[in-house]
Amino acid sequence: MKYLIQFLRIFVGLSFVSSGFLKMIDPLGTSYKLEEYFNPSVLDLEFIVPYALLIGIILILVETALGVFLLIGFKSKWTIWGLLLMTVLFLFLTWYSAYYNKVTDCGCFGDAIKLTPWETFYKNVVLFVMIVFLEFKSSNIFNLFNKSITKWMAFLVIPISLYFMYYTLLSLPIIDFSSYKIGTNIEEGMKLKKGEYKPAIYDFILESEVNGDLTSTILKEEKVLLVLIYDLQKSDLISFDKIKKVTDIALSKNYKVYGVSASLPEDFSGIKNQYQLNFEFLFNDGTTIKTMMRANPGLMVLKKGIIIDKRNWTDADKLVLN
Repeated sequence: MKYLIQFLRIFVGLSFVSSGFLKMIDPLGTSYKLEEYFNPSVLDLEFIVPYALLIGIILILVETALGVFLLIGFKSKWTIWGLLLMTVLFLFLTWYSAYYNKVTDCGCFGDAIKLTPWETFYKNVVLFVMIVFLEFKSSNIFNLFNKSITKWMAFLVIPISLYFMYYTLLSLPIIDFSSYKIGTNIEEGMKLKKGEYKPAIYDFILESEVNGDLTSTILKEEKVLLVLIYDLQKSDLISFDKIKKVTDIALSKNYKVYGVSASLPEDFSGIKNQYQLNFEFLFNDGTTIKTMMRANPGLMVLKKGIIIDKRNWTDADKLVLN
């Protein structure tokens, strides 16, 4: 029996830690997923949307910390109760998503592992049963280390996780699981491959108000720099000083430079004039832009449709422009 308890403890602990870590490397992605749940057509909690990032960070911290606590044996009774409460929350959300077909991917493992709502629900059911069993046997969960080391490990998991997310938010996810990672050939990604019900990239469209669909033209260009802004109203205006500098450098190196946004073209007239931006703005869906770039704004370099580099605007000076 004791071997079964330790196996379940490790399995559940690693499940929560891995899930937390995969969200931790992309906290913005977690906030976008929460916004889907808060949408009027799902849970109708639109008033919480402005706090989605904060809520996401708290959930990631709690999920990761509880997983670590279980693994090292810190406050096992309280840890298991915390895991139970979190699993019940996840059970409700995934059941609701699956039954009403509201959110097609719960984002439990970020972009790394895609599960259907029902697959995620059944996964949570299995975890719930395991955690209930551990609750009855919590007295058999011992500390892996002495009490002093266990306390320090438990104490450090929060600040380390916070720093990790802070670093990620200031740059980009250190591991990119999206369909738009560096090295991706966008045109190839738009082709339907055998065994797939839809291509990896199915929503990449660049539309000009004057010249219409420029997607195929831009994907054939030798040098392209895209300034990706999913929502101008939510972007940091101080970013445009750096955007101005890097786009001017790109233009001097014969790059074709385009802004890409879901905001209306007239919204950019003031920004273009204020910062003297010398490039045209194209339209793409906001959700697609969020998938392409976990920054607002962000920068993406293309060479004949292949993604050569991508950066948060905070790292604009590190952008590779050959």
